[in-house]
Amino acid sequence: MIVLETERLSLSLQTEADAAFVLELMNTESWLKFIGDRGIKTIDDARTYIVNGAIKSYAQNGFGFYLVRLKENGVCIGICGLVKRTALMHVDIGFAFMPQYEGRGYGLESSSVILEYAKNILKLECICAITIKDNQSSISLLTKLGMVFNKTINMTGDSEELMLFEKNL
Repeated sequence: MIVLETERLSLSLQTEADAAFVLELMNTESWLKFIGDRGIKTIDDARTYIVNGAIKSYAQNGFGFYLVRLKENGVCIGICGLVKRTALMHVDIGFAFMPQYEGRGYGLESSSVILEYAKNILKLECICAITIKDNQSSISLLTKLGMVFNKTINMTGDSEELMLFEKNL
């Protein structure tokens, strides 16, 4: 089911049928380097991840990570959306794209419509984002979205220092 659209993209709810794509995305070099290995190695792992992640978030929060597809041909190119993490004060925006679709403005396009949705539909007042300091592409995108670096943090149970960005909506 399509939730949001832009000129070039549609953002839709994830379903268990998307497991093959999620498995592929979560095992790309950039996902593993910048987001981390989530132990998703099989289609069944990916299905479980979708059910316990996105689908659960849609039911509990009314939002989650959406599949990003090209409108012209329906090809899945990534994910973009919102997540409520217990360790963060505000709802977190996140995104990840297949390597062949990076650098084409899809991250900015999909994230911009997510921010509009967060402000106008969900009535959120502030959004945050986290990234590692080595992820220059994400830092650049967050800056283009008008997000401002606040501080470095460590998430519960993780020793890696993350950069926390925020934006008032």
